[in-house]
Amino acid sequence: MVVQRVGVPAAGIPSAASLRGFALAALPRRYGELTIRIVVDAESRALNHHYRGKDKPTNVLSFQGGPGVLGDLVICADVVAREAREQAKPARAHWAHMVVHGCLHLQGYDHEQDAEAQRMEAREIRILKTLGFDNPYS
Repeated sequence: MVVQRVGVPAAGIPSAASLRGFALAALPRRYGELTIRIVVDAESRALNHHYRGKDKPTNVLSFQGGPGVLGDLVICADVVAREAREQAKPARAHWAHMVVHGCLHLQGYDHEQDAEAQRMEAREIRILKTLGFDNPYS
C-alpha cells in the first residue's frame, strides 16, 4: 500500500500508518495494490470534473485497478477538513470514514440505490466501530 501526499501540508492529516490501518480494516486479507493519494481542492476538482462531470472538489474518489491492483483512492484534505468541521466530527474519525468508504467502493459497494446505500453504510459503521469510531451517520 502506498500513501502519497501531494502539495498538502501534513498538519491535520493522519499518519501514513494510520491511513493504512483504516484501509486494512476495510479490506479482505488479499486485496492487491492500493494507493491512497492526498490532494488539494484544485486536483480533486479537476479529477471530479474529468471523471464524474462534477465541477467541484469532493471528499474521496475511487478508481478501480486491474489484475493484482485493487485501485486508487484520491482524498481531498481540504474537503475532509471542511466536512469534519461542518459536521462537528473529529477530523481523524472523518478521515477513517473516507478511507473505509473509498475502500468499500473499490470492492463493489455503492450508494446509488437506497438498498445499496443501507448495505454500504451498515458495513462502514461495523468497520469504523472496530477502529474505535462512532457511527458517522448519526
